[in-house]
Amino acid sequence: MSTDPSAIRSLAVSAEDLLAAAEASARDGPNAVLRVTPPYSGRMRARLHVVQGDAADETLHISPTSLLREDAPPYPTPDRTADELRNRDDETYSVARHREYHERCVAEWRETLPDHVVETVTIPTDGHEVRISLLGP
Repeated sequence: MSTDPSAIRSLAVSAEDLLAAAEASARDGPNAVLRVTPPYSGRMRARLHVVQGDAADETLHISPTSLLREDAPPYPTPDRTADELRNRDDETYSVARHREYHERCVAEWRETLPDHVVETVTIPTDGHEVRISLLGP
């Protein structure tokens, strides 16, 4: 075991943690990352973490967006879903319809996002690539 992140060869990330971090980032919420803590070994687990202040220790913070391919769907913001609903010919906009439509769009985003996870990611501290294993549905 080591405090050198170059020992890491693969990271396991739960789909739930990735979704929560990606959604918080997209919603301009707290600075949510996937954190890996020493001691480092070949296989590590990255877990959801909300950054508070500077991380002066030897933990790795990995942006959730760095784990997603470029073709990953963007988070469906309320403004965008309102515009989509208003532009539909088959429905009339209302606040209640917008809430339902937005909730459905967010649920679809959550369901499809795990299909857009990269196979490898570059560790920010030393630039080496590690394999990503997504855990859960």
